[in-house]
Amino acid sequence: MKKVLVTLFLLSIMLLAACSGGESSNSSEPAEGGSDTTSAEAITIWAWDPNFNIKAMELAKETYASVNPDLEINIIEYAQDDIIQKLNTSLSSGSTSGLPNIVLIEDYRAQSFLQAYPGSFHPITGEYNTEDFAPYKIAPTSLDGENYGLPFDTGVAGLYVRTDYLKEAGYSVEDLQDIDWNEFIAIAKDVKEATGKHMLTLDPNDLGLVRMMIQTAGTWYVEEDGATPNIAGNEAIKAGFDVFKQLITEDVSKPISDWSQFLAGFNNGEVAAVPTGNWITPSIKAEESQAGNWAVVPFPSLPGFPDSANATNLGGSSWYVLDIDGKEDATDFLAKTFGSSTELYQNFITEIGAMGTYLPAAEGDAYQVEDEFFGGQMIYADFSQWAEEIPQVNFGLHTYAIEDILVVEMQNYLNGKDIDQALQDAQTQAETQIK
Repeated sequence: MKKVLVTLFLLSIMLLAACSGGESSNSSEPAEGGSDTTSAEAITIWAWDPNFNIKAMELAKETYASVNPDLEINIIEYAQDDIIQKLNTSLSSGSTSGLPNIVLIEDYRAQSFLQAYPGSFHPITGEYNTEDFAPYKIAPTSLDGENYGLPFDTGVAGLYVRTDYLKEAGYSVEDLQDIDWNEFIAIAKDVKEATGKHMLTLDPNDLGLVRMMIQTAGTWYVEEDGATPNIAGNEAIKAGFDVFKQLITEDVSKPISDWSQFLAGFNNGEVAAVPTGNWITPSIKAEESQAGNWAVVPFPSLPGFPDSANATNLGGSSWYVLDIDGKEDATDFLAKTFGSSTELYQNFITEIGAMGTYLPAAEGDAYQVEDEFFGGQMIYADFSQWAEEIPQVNFGLHTYAIEDILVVEMQNYLNGKDIDQALQDAQTQAETQIK
């Protein structure tokens, strides 16, 4: 009997070992020397903003359920800063444990991740038609001829204007079509004289407006290589600094210092215009008493630049697939939702007021809706058209690092420093700090 028991015990051990050797590994890293082709039963997604990005992803999840109902999709909300920290910590250590299959990354930061962590992101070239997306979104989401990001929302900007204030000053919406910043300032002075209202709010420590200005001229803080600072001698930045200073010295802007003051400026009727990204639309419409008194016109071009467009961008992000187990499922999910579903983009408009950069969606009914808050204007159709006209630039690696330097030099310029010297000093500092 003892011999029988021992024999059965040994057989069971051998059987368990054989079963164990035949199972797929749960490791998030491919075996050394092999390729990662494992299909996952679940994928994880990281994003921020529950009312915008998370909601959009939930709608995409519902859409994909008809394609592959067996794939479990887990959406996890983190603040954007937390996502940046978690990605940097994991990728710099070489560990993929705990990383998501899909992550949302702001376009201004994308190149810093793609270039700093080669091989960490899965190329999705050919999985979607790049020509179906606004051209300006392709450069920041690509590297060395490969597409890594699937473009999502647009930060296409417009000039939101109070039509009632303009009328008091003798202007109509037609008078603000395709103007430049010099014309804007002239109109702003007349509005201030007629209504006592400033034309816009302005935070001297926030250069988002300058960022939008220089993109209309097709230039950025860095050269085409995305790394070399392009500040000294950059005539577009110089012109942007000059306009920024005029908006302050000509007393057509109301000084603010934070986001709440920015919102209060237009919700309380203190300003006549808001030049910013389309994502501000829900905040403007939050003050229902102003319905019918708003319109959106093209963003002003940069004076002195004949080719400056009346179109630009502020913000925006795209989806990226990590090069870990489940990347095929993650890619398929993105390709069949954000990459090709016109119906999904219609839902983004109707459900959450979110605009994507998928051009075929602009032909849908949701984009043609007349918004009575904006006097019956089809604002989404207009924004979609302007998105196609935004100059494509290479945001590169150092947008925010360089902007921190420029904020200091802007203060020096406002206090009397020569503009050329200010930009030269910014160039020198950027070259020293950014390696």
